[in-house]
Amino acid sequence: MVRTLDMFCGAGGSSVGAAAAGAEIVAGIDACPIATETYTANFPRAEVIQSRLEDIDLADLKHRLGRIDLLLASPECRNHTCARGAAPRDEASRETALLTIEYARAFEPRWLVLENVIHMRPWSRYDELKNGLRQVGYKLEERVLNSADFGVPQSRRRLFLTGDREQDLGFELSGQGEPPVPARHVLDETGTWRMSPLFSPRRAKATLAKAKRAFEGLGGRASFLLVYYGNDGSGGWQQLDRPLRTITTVDRFALVEHDGDMWRMRMLQVPELRRAMGHSDDFKLPVGTRRDRIKLLGNGVCPPVMEAVVRSLASRE
Repeated sequence: MVRTLDMFCGAGGSSVGAAAAGAEIVAGIDACPIATETYTANFPRAEVIQSRLEDIDLADLKHRLGRIDLLLASPECRNHTCARGAAPRDEASRETALLTIEYARAFEPRWLVLENVIHMRPWSRYDELKNGLRQVGYKLEERVLNSADFGVPQSRRRLFLTGDREQDLGFELSGQGEPPVPARHVLDETGTWRMSPLFSPRRAKATLAKAKRAFEGLGGRASFLLVYYGNDGSGGWQQLDRPLRTITTVDRFALVEHDGDMWRMRMLQVPELRRAMGHSDDFKLPVGTRRDRIKLLGNGVCPPVMEAVVRSLASRE
């Protein structure tokens, strides 16, 4: 059994994927109380530690946990992502990624997987991170993977830096190359969610402009999704027969449908976004507000992608 420690564990998307690949989830660490409560609900047998990683006594933690074979790390990404636009970056936040070196040195796991936004690569200390892991003993491989290639109904491109202390990398990923799953597959068709008129005096002009572009692009009364908050550079809407665009930490997507009388809309709900991340409906989100739970999902890792990575790494024993 591949004994696994999940740094920056969040709600547990990486651990869900690793567990599906046969790993034993020994512990998860995160500073966010809502994240660790969620992680505990999904991994009740793991040791869950709410703390900043730099505040943990690594010698004591190693004594408690014992052997670790796989280290998972998804360092804070908000100060790398282009979604921040021109906003200033918090360098101290970005530097938490370097803690991966310290944990790898302390536990000496056979494998490690570091996941982040692809915009981590231009970071001035990214080479320092990689060189530090090499000095600890890892042979590294860098990949950019899209969740839509793994049967996830969302297009989400992320950086995966994998390390193996014993073998050179260059392995084929199991599970990659799945046919795209359209966004309509995540929708709750029960009809229980309240919808409101699209054309309303309170509706922002920018929202209506996006909807009108969708009408022009689709024609007729086909349903579609609006990028309700923010701009995405693609007209602010998308068809339902394509994977959902990238979920973020804000309530972003709205479903627009014609009910026979008028156009109506509603925001996508937490269970729908959970499915769009590749989670099963059994994945628990028991605490926090709607905003909190959407943030947990938007900050997460799609389990099928991590499952493929871990399964491929562990098969090299």
